[in-house]
Amino acid sequence: MSAHQHTGHDHGQGHGEGHDHGHGHQDKGHGHHDHTHLDWAEMAPLLTAQAETQSPMYAAAADWLASLAPATGAVRRVLDVGSGPGVVTALLAEAFPEAEVVAVDGSPELLALARERADARGLGDRVATLRAELPGDFDRLGTADLVFASNSLHHIGDQGAAVKAFAGLLNPGGVIALAEGGLPTRHLPWNQGIGRPGFEARVDAEHAHWFGEMRAALPDAKDEIDDWAALLTGAGLTPSGTRSFLSDVPAPVPDAVRAQIVAHYTRLREGWAERLDGDDRTTMERLLDPAEPLSLHRRPDLFLLTARTVHTGRKV
Repeated sequence: MSAHQHTGHDHGQGHGEGHDHGHGHQDKGHGHHDHTHLDWAEMAPLLTAQAETQSPMYAAAADWLASLAPATGAVRRVLDVGSGPGVVTALLAEAFPEAEVVAVDGSPELLALARERADARGLGDRVATLRAELPGDFDRLGTADLVFASNSLHHIGDQGAAVKAFAGLLNPGGVIALAEGGLPTRHLPWNQGIGRPGFEARVDAEHAHWFGEMRAALPDAKDEIDDWAALLTGAGLTPSGTRSFLSDVPAPVPDAVRAQIVAHYTRLREGWAERLDGDDRTTMERLLDPAEPLSLHRRPDLFLLTARTVHTGRKV
């Protein structure tokens, strides 16, 4: 299990990565391909760029989590599970100035980036990295006052068991924060001028089918309702609030965000564009054609709008 920013459409963004890594779990970001076959190191620049674009959203979430700090005292240890390149790890370290924050991921290349980012931001003495694959390595994570898992839980077949394992890591008064769900990311107007209107909604629908297949194929997969409050309660925790956070980059987007959107759609085309009907596949090709006046490369109305929902539970 890896990363916040799954490139492409995250399952969290509207049933059907975000995140996409937002990502793009980006969150590594989120097409949201089978994570076991992704080259996270190759995707690192895109994951980092997506997470940086969405930093205001994640910073707001981190500040809110700081307001839920354990009643037993200061937060001393934070686990950022599925940390990816460490953009959110650094934000958590800034929001919890007395804490050691541990970036947990299965990719050594991404953990190296998390290390570099922490050092560059003057947080190196409080940020640690831990290579771990879940659910197998839960016993290596150690205890924590806050467990933050963004777009990573849905890569574990038995989500209820995973939440119970996370709950077992919490110190008394500690909080688990699950960033799962939200809204589908939107980049284009409903009538994008190429093909039939509503293109992104149809992409979301195909992604939802893909996501169901991905979930069903996971080890120990359970067909369970994504009722996060119920999962937290079932793990012996007391739900302590749910909030959604907006990422809004209006048109005209900066060049860096345009490049992320092009990369996002390029990955969708490589991953599962064959699921789309012929008209929508043609639309995808035209959107990615630099010579097309209404392509993603050139159109002035391109934007980025999404939301992430964070569900919390406290160990009492």
